[in-house]
Amino acid sequence: MDNLSKRLLRASCALALTAAVATSAHAQSARKNLQTANKLYNQENYRASIPYYEKVLAADPNNAQALFKAGVAYLSFDKEKASDYIYKSQKLKPKVSKDVEYWLGRVDHLNYNFDEAITHYQNYNATLKKKNDTRREEVAQLIQHSKNAKVLFNSPKDIFVKNLGPTVNTQYAEHSPVISSDDKVLIFTTRANPADVPGLQNRAGKKDIAADGEYFEGIVEARRIDADNWEKPRSLGTQLNSRGHDASNQLFDNDSKLLMYRDDEDGDVFVSSKSQDGNWGQPVKLNSNINSKQREGDAYITPDGMTLYFSTAHYSEDGNLDLYYSKRTAGGDWGPAKSLGGGINTKEDDDSPYLSRDGKTLYFASRGHNTMGGYDIFKSSWDTIGNKWGRPENMGYPINTPDDDSYYRLAPDGTYAYLSSYRIGGYGEKDIYTINYIKNIIIKGQVFSKRDSTQAIPGVELVFNGTQADKTAISFRDITKAPNGDYRVAVLSGRTYQVAVNRDGKNIETQEFAVPVSTNDSTSITKNFYVNYIDTTFAGTGRLKSIYFDTDKYTLRAES
Repeated sequence: MDNLSKRLLRASCALALTAAVATSAHAQSARKNLQTANKLYNQENYRASIPYYEKVLAADPNNAQALFKAGVAYLSFDKEKASDYIYKSQKLKPKVSKDVEYWLGRVDHLNYNFDEAITHYQNYNATLKKKNDTRREEVAQLIQHSKNAKVLFNSPKDIFVKNLGPTVNTQYAEHSPVISSDDKVLIFTTRANPADVPGLQNRAGKKDIAADGEYFEGIVEARRIDADNWEKPRSLGTQLNSRGHDASNQLFDNDSKLLMYRDDEDGDVFVSSKSQDGNWGQPVKLNSNINSKQREGDAYITPDGMTLYFSTAHYSEDGNLDLYYSKRTAGGDWGPAKSLGGGINTKEDDDSPYLSRDGKTLYFASRGHNTMGGYDIFKSSWDTIGNKWGRPENMGYPINTPDDDSYYRLAPDGTYAYLSSYRIGGYGEKDIYTINYIKNIIIKGQVFSKRDSTQAIPGVELVFNGTQADKTAISFRDITKAPNGDYRVAVLSGRTYQVAVNRDGKNIETQEFAVPVSTNDSTSITKNFYVNYIDTTFAGTGRLKSIYFDTDKYTLRAES
């Protein structure tokens, strides 16, 4: 073997050895990342597990196990990516998990594919061999949720849901909106990184990370800049934010007191008072008629300060939350708790009570009744004859979605509401939204001929044909009036209309017109229509000159 061949062989061996070492190191790194991801996943620390699964998938995009578990982890943060990952994992390895049909059902339900979700749940149910398997009951409930969701999704309400934006909402959970009486200050609960919220990082003795791997809940406030913008949130101080979870419930007593939740004895209801210098004082726990060793959740005090509505697991056999109320006694403290009854409370969690200012409508969140899945917002009207709360009504889509929707709170003037919801299109997990009922808008203008755009045409009928959100047909009409040939019509905003332009019972033409969303009744826009039409209304109003012929001749005479 010549020297060149020997040198090439030595170089080749060295390269092969280097590649082998690199491959081995790479494989070890991938195994380590997968082990770390699985450990966090098994601890239900899903957010922290995702970066490690992504490292594994960057090296091995077809790793079915990593795809499957990353997909389950993404369910709490990105429903669409969760669906992509779990479906891909099943395609690569049909039996990637014995529960894969269950999780396919979950991602389909959360992505509004309700028929497919039902099919996957049924497939999963068939894998449960024991007739008394407790999972059968859960699967039956999930199938019912998909059926409920399909009905409500196909009968939407004319409601405009608006995200409060990235100043308020983050990649983490924001919820429990509390609005001041002047609608200028929003107090809410966030699980954002404390380092990103002025003042929140100063929580004395606080460990940032909770058992689920997320940051602890903290109470913050944001001040309104204008109708659509808020200042950067800031902490309400160390008195309100403890070493555990703290959440806002309600401002009351002229905004001088804050009802709140604190992670004490599995969760209790506290109240904090604002001092004259504007700082919040140390929260005080409500008495034992309200708080127990079991979990208490949200609470609401009526405007007269005499009745407290709250959720508690104290009286529940299975640890789920139910709604109760307590009356203030003559001594000023809270009396024995009483249940809102079986018409309101279910076998599932019932939470987040809130009453309209007149006390006649109860709003609450429930995982029971005919929910679309997770918590839905329900309302109940007070039955003055039966002296009880009436049958709860699901507030429908798009207020409610297939995932959690809760903490429904009316704005001070009652014209719109705030809501916390985990829905597609948000910034992270739960976000805070406003709920506005779509209102009428005034359309006004004139109709002109394309041949003569200086003269408006009176007597033209305009018929605006459209549909409500649930596809029910709607129609609005007016006729252009003399002398200016103008029209004025109120139509439901936020949709596209087919506008039929008619004259003397005949259609001239039909034009399409998109009407923007309006959430107040005072909005108006001008729309002029230009059509292929010649108006003969004014024909004959001018004087015609005489013409002359000689007898039996058809040639015009000169004076003509």
